[in-house]
Amino acid sequence: MGFFDLNGGLGRRFGSLGVSLDQPSTSLCAYIADSISTHGPGAVRALKTAQRIAAALDLPHGVHIELQAAIPEHAGLGSGTQMSLAVGSAISQLFNLNLSLRDIAVLTSRGARSGIGLGTFASGGVIVDGGRSADTDVPPVIARAEFPSDWRIVLMFDRSSYGVHGAQEIEAFRQLPEFPADSAAELCRYVLMQALPALAEHDLPTFGKAIRELQWRTGDHFSPAQGGRYASPLVSKILQQLEAQGVDCLGQSSWGPTGFAIFADETGARQVLEALESQYDENQEIQFLLCKGANAGAEISSCLVE
Repeated sequence: MGFFDLNGGLGRRFGSLGVSLDQPSTSLCAYIADSISTHGPGAVRALKTAQRIAAALDLPHGVHIELQAAIPEHAGLGSGTQMSLAVGSAISQLFNLNLSLRDIAVLTSRGARSGIGLGTFASGGVIVDGGRSADTDVPPVIARAEFPSDWRIVLMFDRSSYGVHGAQEIEAFRQLPEFPADSAAELCRYVLMQALPALAEHDLPTFGKAIRELQWRTGDHFSPAQGGRYASPLVSKILQQLEAQGVDCLGQSSWGPTGFAIFADETGARQVLEALESQYDENQEIQFLLCKGANAGAEISSCLVE
């Protein structure tokens, strides 16, 4: 949902707030095999991750990973981190390696700027991470809150666009101007004294005000790299429409292009969802999804295969 200290003047940079969703999700099974192979949605990314872990740990056998579902890539939903943690956790379970999530993140180079993906994988809910210092390998989770069970989230996918990622993301951070220290200080205050207390009291309008501040200030800062406050002109149009209708909490997830809007209950969310689906019925580029917050971490289990 946004960074709150892109200035880094106190010795730590970034710091972010995010929420775990019940969908879209990544689901896979891992089996001991003669070689390393993958099959299913996201197979290419899963294969690279498995090969990297195997090479680093010198595994005694190969592994086959069968994927049932995968979070869309480069949509701003943390697909890379969730895939890495899922594959790493499966391999750890399969070979009794007892790897921690931090171990897996370091092995697969995840969590470079945000600890949200690790926090949501571990425990779900709303996560705040403390950014990184010069000596940080993975940004630490410094706060966790339950996402209200009544609240619902409508996601907006622009299937014609991809968020900034990879080398482009690294170059974007290198070229962006310095973020103002006074704005960073205000955003920290919005997180600590508005967003988190509002969550505890299930006060969506106040929570939404804090999220909008994060979105506006960081979105405007990133606009030279992503082409505007939001990466997708189509998603931007929808978000502006919802804002004009009085929706309290909305924005872009990470680098986008996926947009989100949060509602106090399922009835309100479905009304807006149905109106949007009707309005954009003939536009094949946009897709909507109604989801909930997930207040539990990843499910990991083992089974016997005959």
